[in-house]
Amino acid sequence: MSSSKIAISLDSRVLEEIDALVRNQMFPSRSRAIQEAITEKLERLNRNLLAQECAKLDPAYEQALAEEDLQEELAEWPEY
Repeated sequence: MSSSKIAISLDSRVLEEIDALVRNQMFPSRSRAIQEAITEKLERLNRNLLAQECAKLDPAYEQALAEEDLQEELAEWPEY
């Protein structure tokens, strides 16, 4: 994956915490720490969006669909 350089502004307290993580060898660089934090946040947001969409589903309807499909598949299988 290619990388792009960007300029960002951070609160000095946040930058101090990132620098401490780098000093303690939790991350090899500021860039890596920030990249991983952003990636983790994006993944969490995507999981939340998926959970929100799943919450909109009607469990009874989904179960009925699954059972209907299962019955059709079972009818096609040979008996053993």
